[in-house]
Amino acid sequence: MDRRIDSVEYYNNNAEEFYNGSINADMSLSRERFLKYIPDGGRILDAGCGSGRDSKAFIQLGYSVIAFDASREMCKMASELIGQEVWQMRFDEMSFDDEFDGIWACASLLHVPQNEMQSVLAKIKKALIHNGVLYASFKYGEGEIERNDRVFTNYTEDSVKALLEDAGFEIKECELSHDSRPGRENEMWVNVIGINRF
Repeated sequence: MDRRIDSVEYYNNNAEEFYNGSINADMSLSRERFLKYIPDGGRILDAGCGSGRDSKAFIQLGYSVIAFDASREMCKMASELIGQEVWQMRFDEMSFDDEFDGIWACASLLHVPQNEMQSVLAKIKKALIHNGVLYASFKYGEGEIERNDRVFTNYTEDSVKALLEDAGFEIKECELSHDSRPGRENEMWVNVIGINRF
């Protein structure tokens, strides 16, 4: 069985619950850190946009945004929120080339299996302009785990830095944070920002 389908189907089957649980999560600090590296009005790809929460914030700040998600149900809800089409697409289906100043992958790459991560990061790198910026966040830990009908690939600060450096990114920031959703404050995340230098 394709384990990626399990994760996507979870979001299709639980879209409203996930939307309601994530739409008000405060990611403003992470967005500010990411946007420091993006020119005013720059092009941002919201990769695995979920509810569309962050796409909406970027659009309101004047950035040009393309958003996609693998879940058809999340795409419908996010499209309605941001007032533009959200593409239904998987990471491994990306075919962008030198198009974006920044790629925002908030709690989305964590569903990519470890053995596919480098090929996905190569597509992300190709989608970015030279000196373009990637923000990604993962649940803190090591290795792949299965929980609530989803597969998560976890990283620590050291392992996520090594992952991005191996893919040709220069690490600019890497830090741990607490989950901002109510009742999830004890869950830890690792947040990383890398520049497409090489």
